[in-house]
Amino acid sequence: MKNPQLLWHSALLLLGFLAVASFQAYDDFSDLRGPYCSQIGCCRNRKDSCSKEIVGTLCYCDDFCNRTDVHDCCPDYWSHCWGLDIVTPPPPPTTRAPPEEIRSCTYRNQNYRVNATIRDNCKRCQCIASGIRKVEMMCDPDVCIIEEDILYNVNADEHGWTASNYSKFWGETLKRGIKYRLGTSQPQKDVMRMNAVKRYYDPEALPRQFDSYTRWPRYITEIQDQGWCGSSWAISTAAVASDRYGIISKGKEEVQLSAQNILSCLPRGQGCEGGRLDKAWTFVRKYGVVDEPCFPYTGQTTTACTVRRAGPLRAAGCTPPKYSDRTERYKVGPAYRLGNETDIMFEIMRSGPVQATMRVYHDFFSYKGGVYKHTGLSVPHLKGYHSVRIVGWGEKFTPRGIQKFWKVANSWGYDWGENGYFRIIRGTNECDIESFVLAVWSEVDRRILTASSYLNSNTI
Repeated sequence: MKNPQLLWHSALLLLGFLAVASFQAYDDFSDLRGPYCSQIGCCRNRKDSCSKEIVGTLCYCDDFCNRTDVHDCCPDYWSHCWGLDIVTPPPPPTTRAPPEEIRSCTYRNQNYRVNATIRDNCKRCQCIASGIRKVEMMCDPDVCIIEEDILYNVNADEHGWTASNYSKFWGETLKRGIKYRLGTSQPQKDVMRMNAVKRYYDPEALPRQFDSYTRWPRYITEIQDQGWCGSSWAISTAAVASDRYGIISKGKEEVQLSAQNILSCLPRGQGCEGGRLDKAWTFVRKYGVVDEPCFPYTGQTTTACTVRRAGPLRAAGCTPPKYSDRTERYKVGPAYRLGNETDIMFEIMRSGPVQATMRVYHDFFSYKGGVYKHTGLSVPHLKGYHSVRIVGWGEKFTPRGIQKFWKVANSWGYDWGENGYFRIIRGTNECDIESFVLAVWSEVDRRILTASSYLNSNTI
């Protein structure tokens, strides 16, 4: 049996409605039936936000709308909220006090007035009013290089590496970071078809760890910072060639070659907009490059090619080295490709660092230390290619067993990663780092090679 009190309450409400409605001319208000309450719901007691706009005023769907002094219920209040087949007349202009207008946004525990604009990391945000009662902070959809979610999740979970907030990346978009902090074009299909060289050695004789910097501390190029210039293709090319000049000549031609020479003088080059490794090596092989002091790095596309493209060092305005008979620019032989993990290890141990192209994901920018492995926390469609130098390898003992890694020199300065270096998983082609690895033979003077007995001293 239905609750008697509820029936009496409904009857009294109905009588009150009829008493008010009897003084009004008949109108079924069929053109104003909503939806109103059926859209916003029915509210208990008084709730001013339980309302809808109607013919220049507000109608309500709360219990307070049926008070005897003023009737401001929505047309479908009785039918929807009480199940009674009655059409409610449209309300007169409301006598309720208007709701207080919200004039500020609360964002990250700070209040901002309507229309105020702020910068949040790389995003421009503005406090926007979208009605009397609703204001919100609307931000650009850009993805930032440094994202708090990535920092938190990498450091909270056991990924094997840690992340850090780098001030030089804060406030920059990921799109800009990919364009100007990387810069290597994805190798084209015809380049990827380059056959790997055949090496003859005993893989079992390779050591568990090796570091070029420890083996040849004088000859390994220091960590560089490419700045906001997509020049990793030029920097890694010049660095690998420099390393090999010092190693192969046993210090007789210790030199740091100019990446800016490649960046500014490559025919039809795109400079800081990025470049191809095959074109960089062809340029060094055909024309040669000068040393860093003669053409220092600026990291700017606008830097003009201030040296002649070909000819001896003096013709380029450079000073030949004091302790060498060299008069010509520094050239290399054809670049050759290394086919697998142990081939890469053998090449590094025999002749020095090699050049690798890797796929860079969002989370890599925040790398601080440990053995990197892509986490899947990144935006999947935003990634790019980067050229780096593999300088050595090693192993790390973990609860899950031995973890092999490469030691790699980056070009983002000493304040990034492990003093400018990073370690990355070895043997699984993590981020494609083992898929396109190149080496070259520096064109050291034959007399120096003979004197240093290099050709017969590097075998396993």
